[in-house]
Amino acid sequence: MSEILSMKNVSVHFPVKGGLPFFNRGVIQAVSDVSLTIRHGETFGIVGESGCGKTTLANTMIGMVKPTNGQVLFNGTDLNALPREEFKRTRRQMQMIFQDPFSSLNPRFNVYQLISEPMFIRGEDSEEAMVARVVELLELVGLSSEDLYRHPSDFSGGQRQRIGIARAISLNPSFLVCDEPVSALDVSIHAQILNLLVEIQEQLKLTYVFISHNLADVKNICDRMAVMYLGKVMESGDSDKIFRDPKHPYTQALLAAVLDTSFDERRKQAILQGDIPSPINPPVGCRFWQRCPQAMEGCKTVPPGLIEVEEDHHVACHLVNGFPNGELPQDYDRTLAKPDVRS
Repeated sequence: MSEILSMKNVSVHFPVKGGLPFFNRGVIQAVSDVSLTIRHGETFGIVGESGCGKTTLANTMIGMVKPTNGQVLFNGTDLNALPREEFKRTRRQMQMIFQDPFSSLNPRFNVYQLISEPMFIRGEDSEEAMVARVVELLELVGLSSEDLYRHPSDFSGGQRQRIGIARAISLNPSFLVCDEPVSALDVSIHAQILNLLVEIQEQLKLTYVFISHNLADVKNICDRMAVMYLGKVMESGDSDKIFRDPKHPYTQALLAAVLDTSFDERRKQAILQGDIPSPINPPVGCRFWQRCPQAMEGCKTVPPGLIEVEEDHHVACHLVNGFPNGELPQDYDRTLAKPDVRS
């Protein structure tokens, strides 16, 4: 399966302003040296704790944030090297569904204005064509033409998210970022929206990037995934392989935290201590060592590479990989480190 998007050594840093003009106190390392590929027609999941860089990474994929370093290739073309007009044309193929369906919709606009706005900005459709297209999209997402001139305040949370989905696909994109699209919805609506997204993907042949805290959702709908921690990818690859045999201690801890309704099997608990370190001053070695119960002293200073442990399964951990040649250096301190649980 061919690639629709690839990221090569992408980093995104944001300056922290000081009290004086033109004085920076440092940078927030939101994303650090991330490389990954997304294939045509698949659903690629991104998971991790709040603040780990999931949304920043997704925004960088579609050109909403420009990377500090690295390349974002969309269908083989460097997105950030395109001239302005060509970038705008390419950007139409990449859209986003936002987390909060209420704040992402202009309360002054009616449904027709909300969904037709991208078509209006493009300026290639007549009024009649836009009305027909909006009605078609409303029916596709489970609403009707009777909702055409109602406002967002007239709808429930699930219905608003349906409107957001209709707006996102109004220009027939091929690449859609779903930024926690069901986290703000009632549990009763949760499955309905997920099923709708799956149906639309199959019908329109879309590629999804699905950001979520809910690992059960990722397991059910994602073909491949990446687990992020403090701006770094800890583990990535085929979702089934990662859920069946998680290699990284952080991935194991995330899966151990998933609510399990099976009372016949006992799962090993992996409770993490402490808080995520500051992205302004992240650890020099492994980003996770301060909270890792298996960290060695060498993990403090030597950053692990993301290495393939089996086909389409990559892990960044010295405990699993050693080093590229399969051996730890002789001067690598294997003494068990005492994790610093301070934030």
